[in-house]
Amino acid sequence: MVVNIDELDLKKQYTIVDYLTWQFKERVELLYGYIFKMSPAPSSRHQLVSGTLHGTFWNFLKRQKCKVFVAPFDVYLPTQIKNTVVQPDLCVVCDPSKIHQKGCVGSPDLVIEILSLGNSRNEMREKYDLYEACGVLEYWVVFIEEQLLQRYHLNTKGVYEAQKPNVVGDVVSPLFVPDLMLNVEEIFE
Repeated sequence: MVVNIDELDLKKQYTIVDYLTWQFKERVELLYGYIFKMSPAPSSRHQLVSGTLHGTFWNFLKRQKCKVFVAPFDVYLPTQIKNTVVQPDLCVVCDPSKIHQKGCVGSPDLVIEILSLGNSRNEMREKYDLYEACGVLEYWVVFIEEQLLQRYHLNTKGVYEAQKPNVVGDVVSPLFVPDLMLNVEEIFE
């Protein structure tokens, strides 16, 4: 059992079995077996945006089979993406068989990442490719400073298609629950 992150070699590859034994307080993700330290505690603005999104999804989905989860919540991606555990800011899972005590096992239907200073490269490059490769149906990236929401939908060929960027004044809906209408302005209030 590892209780201090300094006991680990950040250049070494680890397994999900290793990940499950770590008992330190720092939040990390495991991408293809490599440790990625997560940003320190998010800003109050990040938390307000996350809370608004979580509350909106939770209220809409509370009596449906789809469930929304907020970080920290482990998502163990499919086996073709070996040794990968992520903690997206929010995710929606519509297949109850994927929800386990330790988190989500398999690809969520929607992943939302809220960009914080210093994590833009990780979110926009590695995670975009990762979520696309493992079949996350929708990937939303929230740009707090720009008050912009960029959405990607997986097409029938398994490739993300970027949707028109959404800004204050727009109303958006996830593909899998088109009746859920999100006013972009309310996300950033």
